[in-house]
Amino acid sequence: MRTSVLLALVPAVQGLRIIHSNDDGWAELYTRSFHDVLVAAGHDVVLSAPAENKSGTGSSDAEPSIRTTACQYNSCPAGSNSPIGVNATNPRLNWVNSFPVTSMRYGIDTIAPQFWNGEPPELAVAGPNVGSNLYLQVPFSGTIGSSVFASKERKVPAIAFSGVSSGTLPWNTSPVPQRSLVYAQLAGKIVDAVIKGGAPYLPEDVFLNVNFPKVEGQCTDASKFKFVLSRINLGWFSAPDVQTCGSTRLPIDLSVVNSSGCYVSISVGDANDKTTAPAEKQAVVLAKLKSLLTCLP
Repeated sequence: MRTSVLLALVPAVQGLRIIHSNDDGWAELYTRSFHDVLVAAGHDVVLSAPAENKSGTGSSDAEPSIRTTACQYNSCPAGSNSPIGVNATNPRLNWVNSFPVTSMRYGIDTIAPQFWNGEPPELAVAGPNVGSNLYLQVPFSGTIGSSVFASKERKVPAIAFSGVSSGTLPWNTSPVPQRSLVYAQLAGKIVDAVIKGGAPYLPEDVFLNVNFPKVEGQCTDASKFKFVLSRINLGWFSAPDVQTCGSTRLPIDLSVVNSSGCYVSISVGDANDKTTAPAEKQAVVLAKLKSLLTCLP
């Protein structure tokens, strides 16, 4: 039932090689729900994420250490005595006993090429994170850190997804709560829009920072959500943003997700410093996603 529902809500697009990571751990439900959406849409997806929750570790990167204890939610047995591991029934689900950035690095350089005849990923995604990554949270987020690494160090277009509705849950939770399904469907819709915009999917050294509002009240159906181009930092002293919605100053992501209504913020991030990318790069993203985007009331 879950897979059929997800497939019905995510339009078919050209399948890509996608590397997937997060900072909440490889067995976290939000991540697995999104993974299901990507597979259902026809993508060749490889998950490479931390063996346990590594939230708030930013861009930390260290070689993985030998794992002796069980992974998060007992998702791998104690005594594996390995720095990396794989799901016994699905080899495209992998854990790395280190930070999110390390997991993304191993995924791109070591794990995924085994499935893709040595080819690199065409897109990198992270999350959805359990909880938001807005404004001042951005520099400390491992979800952001892994996306920035993919974009800046490996030149792979990258999208970081986060959801305000919090509450960690294991991959095998049943029934799957609505928030996990909705966030997965919304993330799939954005991936679809980015791909339909054509290659190159994003400008160089850019990542998208996407934040979903709470799944509650009127916002419990993916079809009810709207998408707004935003910025990460306030920008009081920044150059003008791309002109859209009658302004040359984009709304900050925090104000978008806190607005009345079901608004998703999509910020064009600069992978060099995790702030807002300049107007010329915003303009490229705006053109690609124009049919998806709306203005705040």
